[in-house]
Amino acid sequence: MADNDDEEGEAEGAPKKKWSGKRLVLLVVLPLVLVLGGIGGAFVAGVFDGLMGGGEEAETHAETAAADDPNRPVVFYDLPEILVNLNSGGRQTSYLKLRVALELEDPTALPNLERLVPRVMDNFQIYLRELRPEDVSGSAGLYRIKEELLYRINTAVRPIKVNDVLFKEMIVQS
Repeated sequence: MADNDDEEGEAEGAPKKKWSGKRLVLLVVLPLVLVLGGIGGAFVAGVFDGLMGGGEEAETHAETAAADDPNRPVVFYDLPEILVNLNSGGRQTSYLKLRVALELEDPTALPNLERLVPRVMDNFQIYLRELRPEDVSGSAGLYRIKEELLYRINTAVRPIKVNDVLFKEMIVQS
């Protein structure tokens, strides 16, 4: 008779179903994953950059605006004259005489830069001695040298920021 009571109870009222694993996944976990995936995709696509400060574009724009400001303090520091023999591959010896000035944004960084000049000169000497006479000819060659020197000096004096390397004199003697 106990079996009949259970069968009658199920027949009279709506049967109570338990949450199965498939229902839990479909009704709770799947929508949650979809919402979080959509938010993550929007973040990666850059939708939230405007809300969170603008990202790299805002930093680049701020640096450009600061560089265009005529009232910003700029300091120039003259490095000692550099005289190196170029890598001529056993041919006639060629020399490069170079005088450069460094452009700094922060005048307070000057004492720290002066302490690091031996490191800078060492980096410059090593790089310049490997140049061939063909490397220093033409404006494209000079631009490559300028960019390489700027990279090397910023690496050597980090965290000081050097904005530019300015050629004051460059003579190649063959």
